[in-house]
Amino acid sequence: MCRNIRVLYNFDPPTTDEEVAAAALQYVRKVSGLPRPSRADQAHVERAVRAVTKATQTLLASLAADVPVRTREGEKEKARARWTAREKRIQGR
Repeated sequence: MCRNIRVLYNFDPPTTDEEVAAAALQYVRKVSGLPRPSRADQAHVERAVRAVTKATQTLLASLAADVPVRTREGEKEKARARWTAREKRIQGR
């Protein structure tokens, strides 16, 4: 999975439409290989981003979590811990 695409489900406060659209754009860029589409491809990319955004919103609305709600600060702390562990592994080589 692309490292820039983050978990969007089960957050407090809830994930915003802008966060979903940003993740959709990252996804479309990744699978198309087009970070900056040409004018000829722009409309196709925008259509794909809208479709992925809608599909993601539908998915998030239909899920029923059986786990504790995530917080953005808690996710940042987990990411920092992963980064620290990765740095230690690299330095230990």
